[in-house]
Amino acid sequence: MGLLEGNVAVITGAAQGIGFAIAERFVAEGARVVIGDLDADAAATAAVKLGGADVATAVRCDVTDTADVDTLLAAATEEFGALDVMVNNAGITRDATMRTMTEEQFDQVIDVHLKGTWNGTRKAAAIMRERKRGAIVNISSLSGKVGMVGQTNYSAAKAGIVGLSKAAAKEMAHHGVRVNAIQPGLIRSAMTEAMPEHAWEQKMSEIPMCRPGEVAEVAKVALFLASDLSSYMTGTVLEVTGGRFM
Repeated sequence: MGLLEGNVAVITGAAQGIGFAIAERFVAEGARVVIGDLDADAAATAAVKLGGADVATAVRCDVTDTADVDTLLAAATEEFGALDVMVNNAGITRDATMRTMTEEQFDQVIDVHLKGTWNGTRKAAAIMRERKRGAIVNISSLSGKVGMVGQTNYSAAKAGIVGLSKAAAKEMAHHGVRVNAIQPGLIRSAMTEAMPEHAWEQKMSEIPMCRPGEVAEVAKVALFLASDLSSYMTGTVLEVTGGRFM
């Protein structure tokens, strides 16, 4: 029996990267998953990679659009009969110094990360409270803890996700719904590996474990928070950082 045997999970931004790794881990632990992503073709490809219609389905979703989020969550109940786990992972970056950042760049990042997580949390919670059970996992970032140069938009959004998660956890605890967050640090991905070598080395120098994290390592923590292994945890923030900025 897998840790999520019989569970149905919705994961946003899951066509690639951390989101796909979470979906992959969940399926390996017995869950059926709904892949939500702005890129419909990539989401469909991801669902096939995960095993096809028996275990995964794909829905195009703009997390800033409430109707899209409703459609995404409806797919879980219509295709698989339930909604047990919600992972709010979708995100973008629009990095720039505060002096050069445009208002549009600020708004885009706040909308996708913070409003998107709010949409996913509140909509999933409304469904889960009817069954008196459910787990919501929100993906924040180390940038929301310490702030990063060039990321006033991203750091603000990721810090906001922590506050949102804690407030939602207090609201939903007596309904049997748990809400927790993860703050990844430097995780190896196509995006991070594309950064200039000097930037990579500077970040690496801050990590006591002397290596970047892997997407699978974030996925294992998401599995912990989604499963009954964390049954007495809500409102918590788990750092997956290799000890960076303790």
